Parts: sequence; C-alpha cells; structure tokens
Amino acid sequence: MHASADLPGWRRAAELTGRRAECGALDRLIGAVRAGESRALVVHGEAGVGKTALLEYLAVQALGCRVARAAGVQSEMELAYAGLHQLCAPLLDRLGHLPAPQRDALRTAFGMSTGPTPDRFLVGLAVLSLLSEVAEQRPLMCLIDDQQWLDHASAQVLAFVARRLGAESVGVVFAARGVGGDLAGVPELAVEGLREADARALLDAVLPGPIDARVRDQIVFETRGNPLALLELTRGAAPSELAGGFGLPGLGALSGSIEEKLLRAIAALPEQTRLLLQVAAADPSGDPALVWRAAARLGIGADAAAPAANADLAEFGTRVRFRHPLARSAAYRSASARVGQQVHRALAEVTDQELDPDRRAWHRAQAAVMPDEDVAGELEDSAARAQARGGLAAAAAFLERAATLTLDPAERAGRALAAAQAKIQAGAFDAARDLLAMAASGPLSDSQQAQVDVMRAQLAFITSRGGEAPKLLLKAARRLEPIDADLSRATYLDALVAAIFADRLAGPGGNVLEVARAAAAAPPPRHAPSAPVLLLDGTAAGLHEGYAAGVPALRTALSDFGDGMSAEEELRRMYLACITAMRLWDDDHWELLSARYLRLARETGALSELPLALTARAHMLLFAGDLTAAASLTEELQAVTHATGGVLAPYGALGLAALRGDEAGASALVDATLEDVTRRGEGVGITFAEWANATLNNGLGRYDKAMAAGRRATAYDEDLASMCWSLVELIEAAARCGKPETATGAHDRLAEMAGATGTDWALGAQARSQALLSEGDTAERLYLEAIAHFGKTRLRVDLARAHLLYGEWLRRERRRTDAREQLRTAHNMLDVMGVAGFAERAARELRATGGTVHQRTTPARHEGLTAQEAQIARMARDGLSNPEIGTRLFISARTVQYHLRKVFTKLGITSRSQLDRALPGAAGAREGVR
Repeated sequence: MHASADLPGWRRAAELTGRRAECGALDRLIGAVRAGESRALVVHGEAGVGKTALLEYLAVQALGCRVARAAGVQSEMELAYAGLHQLCAPLLDRLGHLPAPQRDALRTAFGMSTGPTPDRFLVGLAVLSLLSEVAEQRPLMCLIDDQQWLDHASAQVLAFVARRLGAESVGVVFAARGVGGDLAGVPELAVEGLREADARALLDAVLPGPIDARVRDQIVFETRGNPLALLELTRGAAPSELAGGFGLPGLGALSGSIEEKLLRAIAALPEQTRLLLQVAAADPSGDPALVWRAAARLGIGADAAAPAANADLAEFGTRVRFRHPLARSAAYRSASARVGQQVHRALAEVTDQELDPDRRAWHRAQAAVMPDEDVAGELEDSAARAQARGGLAAAAAFLERAATLTLDPAERAGRALAAAQAKIQAGAFDAARDLLAMAASGPLSDSQQAQVDVMRAQLAFITSRGGEAPKLLLKAARRLEPIDADLSRATYLDALVAAIFADRLAGPGGNVLEVARAAAAAPPPRHAPSAPVLLLDGTAAGLHEGYAAGVPALRTALSDFGDGMSAEEELRRMYLACITAMRLWDDDHWELLSARYLRLARETGALSELPLALTARAHMLLFAGDLTAAASLTEELQAVTHATGGVLAPYGALGLAALRGDEAGASALVDATLEDVTRRGEGVGITFAEWANATLNNGLGRYDKAMAAGRRATAYDEDLASMCWSLVELIEAAARCGKPETATGAHDRLAEMAGATGTDWALGAQARSQALLSEGDTAERLYLEAIAHFGKTRLRVDLARAHLLYGEWLRRERRRTDAREQLRTAHNMLDVMGVAGFAERAARELRATGGTVHQRTTPARHEGLTAQEAQIARMARDGLSNPEIGTRLFISARTVQYHLRKVFTKLGITSRSQLDRALPGAAGAREGVR
C-alpha cells in the first residue's frame, strides 16, 4: 500500500493500519476500471472511521487514471448542483461533445447559460455522457467524499449516474456515513472500527511516548476502534494524563462526542483565531480572499491563522481547508447566536451581489435578527433563480427562510405556501407539513386555503398513493367552486383518479361513490364540453348512477380526446383516458391512446408520467399477445422507477408473470405487491395482484386457487369497472370448480358491462363466460360467438383462450376430432406468444384427445440474449440510435455499444441491418418500443 507523501502523519497512520481488506477491494475496483469496465461503490461508516483516508488511498493508487473529486459541504447543502459542479468543472472542456439537449441542460444547471428549468434526469444523462466522453481518453475515477452533505440535486444526479454505469471505464466511489436513500442499490463497502490489535497499533504509532496498557485498552474500548476518535482523544494529552489509569481524569468523559472534543480545542484558541475559524466555517466556498475580507471587517488580524494551523484544525493557504468536516461544524457551533449573526453579516457585506447574489442573500438571511422584508424579497429572487436551474431543494430553503423573515401575517402565509409547494416537489415532506401549518396560522384567502387543502392531498397521495388523498382533494374542490369553477372541476377529476387508485383502501369520506356523488354535483363548465369535462361527467355518472350511465359521455370523451388540448393537458389526463378505454372494454382506443401516451411522455421528457404510460402500454401489448414487447416495456419501467425512485405497483410485471405461467415468480410478486399496496393505501393494486393470481392459476389448472383469488379481486364491488378482467377469471375458475352460483353472480356483473358498452371485446368475454355455464347447442353457439367477437379485436390471448375452452368443451362432448382442431389452434397461438401456463394446459388437453403436440425446436439464438441485451437489440432493430437507446434506458451510449457487440456475437451477425432477420418481432412490438 502506498500513501501520499504529503498527507499529515496522523492520516497516513490511520490509512496504513488495519485496512488490508478494504484496500484490496479498492485495488480490484481500480483494476476493473483500467480494464474497461465501470464500477460504483459506497464506502460507508461512522464519522472518523477512515473513509476519507480510503479515498486518498484510491486517488494515489489510481495510476494511469484521471481523478475527479468532490466533497459535500454541510453549509452548502441548499445550493443546487454545487457538489456536481465541483466534480464536473475540470471536465467541462468535453461538454461540446454531448448531445445538444444534454449539453444545454448541464449548462443551465451550472448557471453557464439561461433557459427553462432542466429536467433532473436529463442532467443525470448529461453527466453520465460527460464522464463517458472523458473516459474515452483514459480511465476516470470519480471520488465523492461526505456524500451525506451533498446538496439534494447533486446527490440525486450522482446516485443516478452510479446506478447506470456500464462499460465506460469510469469508477464512482462515494464516502458516506450511511447507506440507502439516494444510494440504495449501489454496491457497498462497510468500514467499521479497527480491530483491537490494530487500534492499539495505531495508538502506538502516533503517541510520542509509551502509554500505560490499561489506559490504552480503555481508550480502545471507549472509541470502539474509530480511528479519528482514537487520535482526537489522545491529541495533546500529557504523558502524565496517559499514565494515570482507567479514569483518565485529565481527558474528561470519554463518552463525549468527537465534536465536543473539538469544541474544547477551539475554545482554547485565542479569541481572534476562534472568530476567524467561525468566519471560515460559515463560508463553504473555501475562498481565502473572501474569508480575509470578512475577517478584516471584524477586526481580525493576519496573525490569527497561525494558532488554528498549529492546533491542526484548519489551513489558510491557497484554499481554506478544515482538517475534518467535524472541525468545520464544531467551529460553526462554537459561535453564539450574536457572533454568528455578525459573521454572516460580514460575509454578506464582502460577497459580490452581481457575481454571487444567492450566497449573499443567504448570509444576509442568517444575519437578520428580526423580520426583514428587504432580505425576504432577496430570498424570493434567489428562490426563483434556483428553481430556474432545477434546484428545488435550494428554492425551498430560500422560500422557507423568506417566510420566517416576513412580518406581515398574510404575506408570510403566502410565502409559506410557496415554500411548502417547493418542499413537496423537492421531496421534503415533513418540512412541507410544517410550512403548511405555518401558512394555516395566518390569514388565508379562500383560494389560499384551497391551495393548503390541495397540497395536503398531494402529500397524502404521494406518500401513500391513496388513503386520505381522495377526501382531501374533494375538500379542496368544494372550496374552489365559488372561486374558480374550472379549477374546481379539475380538482374533482383528480379526486376521482385518487379514489380509483385508493379503491377499497380509501379513507372515510373518500371512497369512489362519495367522490363520484360530489363530482356529479360540481358546477357546470363555463365552456363547451371538452374531453376532460366529459371524463369527469362520465366517470362520476358511471360510479354514482351505474356503469351504463357513464358510457355515452366516456365514449365521446375518448373519441374527442386531444382535440384543442395542449400536450401538457393531454399528459395530465392521458392516464385516466387510457384506463377509461380499459374500463369500457374499448381495445381500439386503448391501443391508440396508450401508444400516444408513451410517445408524449418520451418526447416531452415527462419522467413523472413515464411509469404510468409504460404500464398502460405494456398491458395493451400483453392482451395483444406481444409478450416480448411487453417485457421490454416492463424492463424499461423497472429502469425508470429505479432511476427516479418512483412508487407504483408492478402492474405490468404481474400480468407478464401470470401469462407466462411463472408460478414462483408470480407468487412472490403477488405477495410482495399485496404487502406494499396495503401499507401505502393503493387499493387498486390488490385487485390487480389478485387478478394476476387468478390468471396464473387458471393457466396452471389450479381452479380452486384461481377462484379464491378471483373472489378476493372482486370483493370490492363499488367500482364495477375495476373488476372487468377479474370477473372473467372468477367465472372460469368457479365453473371448473362446480360452483355455478359464484360463476353466475360474476357473469351477471360482466353481462351488465357488455350490454352497456357493446364492444367486441366485452361481448366476446361475456359470450365465452356464459358458454362455461351453458350446455349443448347453446354452449357451442356461445363459444363460436366468442371466437367471432375476439377475432375482430387485437386481443389474441383472449382469442386463443376462447379456442382452448371450446376445445375442452368439445373433448368432454366426445367430439375428439373437432376438439383436436380447436386445441391445436389454441396451443400453437399460446405457445408462440409465450403464454406458457395456458399453452401447457392446451397441450395436456390435446394429448388427451390423441393429438400430437409439436414441441418447439431448440431455442433460437436470440433466446441466449440477456434481458437487457434483447431489449437493446430490439430498439436497435427498430431504428433507435445508441444515444436514443441510452436515453431511453438511462445508460450511456458507450454501454449500449458494448452490449450490441455482445449481441452481434451471440446472434452471429455483423451489423444492425441484420437484426431484423435475427430477432422475432411484429409491428406491435416495434411500436411498443418506439
């Protein structure tokens, strides 16, 4: 192991002692990066355990690599992208090589140019591309210390990059106190206290003379092997103190924190030196000129720095640097409130208002001793600039401080509302609740009170996807009625969506019937009915008055959807439009709308909408029998939710596992989903999970389990449309279990929907289900009717299952020849689509008729591809460039090329043009990917 020659002796000792395993792991990481691979790692442990020393080791050992560094600074946590700028600033000479949207997003985030607020994840893609571009020249090692003190925007982007690394020759290593949060899923290296023998060796290496063995053992025990604690507790101690015995009277209580030890060291310094440290601690920039200008205003002389350096607390050279972040925080804490205000006032006075207005405003805010409207106004301006750069956390901090500095109660309430909205967007939900409480204590207009209600509902919906959100949105919608009728109706529509999501788990006063009744009584629109207006009226009527009552308005809404609507409004209402098409059994509009929804979400970069768009499209493709394309979208959905930290039940994955007959995978997914959605209040997830459970077991021929799941899926009967798919599974399972009363009751509800909507999908499902309850010529007529109806749709899975049920009925009627024809058709269709459980059921029935089941040939070459390779290959086949694929999957273009080389080798081809013949596919698959 090699240590940097210019490191202080205490750090070299800590680095060289007891860290062989950790250094070995870092050596392997370096080797992988040099070999052309990428690696990410979180080195985590408590403060002072030696994480920074391990990063120093990594920097020294990374011979042949370019090293880029950043460190979180506690007082800079509210400045958006500050940490990211530290890391990327030396690399920006390669910025011109990035795609224009990524380049513009990064320039705006760093304040290099003006423009609309950049999407956080577009910034992430830009950083990923930048690191990949730099690594083209030589391997790149990125070291980020004190990750827990990064600003929120930087932390999110760097974690995003770490999870998307592939084959870029880039290493990203974080040092953090804890794991999880933004870094969840990134490989970890835990750094714990030194073993007892190593801790003793460290003490022996740094102490100037011998130490009493009993005293040494007590120090090791009290510090639990923490290297910094070992060093701090013995620094400056006289030999007599170290020889005394277990009590260590000269050192004080060993159970005290390291920061308390540092506070004592700071208190021992001359007054001017303490004040200089407090100035330096309050300024996170490390700019010595700025610090000394502020010091001069406070009457601090140049000789004040020497005692701090002699005490090994801070250095005042070309940059101001504290020996350890805890030393910075201890220095800041050592100032009284009055002194702290003086320090911030001096820094504000010497900070250039033109070059750094936000930091000046922040210093002025910390210096304020009472409400100050002038400072509050500056903070509002700073918040606007921060928001324009995508710094939601910074904007929220500025607005929160502005609210506390506002004297006028009404103005304070308004600023608190703005701060709460920013906190919600920034993910600071507890702080948002506190700010809403602050706003509620002041005089609020009716409009502002409605905003409070809406934000409380947003918090409930975001954090639980149901629960109390419908009731809260309903309250806000009612309050808005006399203020803004259009906004009131829009909020009613949001309440309906929330109620449909909450389903059986909605809180009192917020179930679908209560929300629908209230929405039905909403003020009439001021303009001619539009698609959103009709969606509200039709959905409310269908829930309140009965399924059939809503069909006319909803059918018109689907036909008119998009007319006269902006892309933003389309996106906001497209999810409801898609599920309305499903609830009306309208596969034509489901196909058109789900394709447009996905295209709009991608084109506009609306990553918040993308999970719902992918889910709606994946289910359309599942029912169309294109499981390959549905799987691609499901994999993409996992990448999106992993990258964004979104919360949504895995609806696509549930359907895919069920149709594939994957018993172990589907069962585990169902159990996990039920636990998750119940905890969060996403009641509709219970219906979908149990539908998947019933479908799986119907395919496997386990009809008792399918019937039990179907009953659970349809137990909540206040929203008939939400049960549409589940009723079909329950009828089939109950009929097979000899429970005609259960099957008949479910069929009656299905027939109500089919009679009202009259689509071929609904009529086919109703005829197929009724055939299971019929006999003789009636049953045969209904089976043939179902096949005819499904044949007019794109729903190939339902068509194949109609052939299967008809074939099973024919076999029981002893019409073996006719049965073989139907069963062979069903088996061939299901087998080709990959609907394995039902395919095997068809195969068993076919063998029972004396027919031959033609086994599939040996797996095609494409079946040897990994899931990600297959997904990339399909996208490349369909014309997407490497950067487009990378953007879609949140990986770099270089990683895409790396996977494509492996794809070409496995498929035995040499170019993209050959992918078309090497991969299976259909028009639906291509559209689903594109």
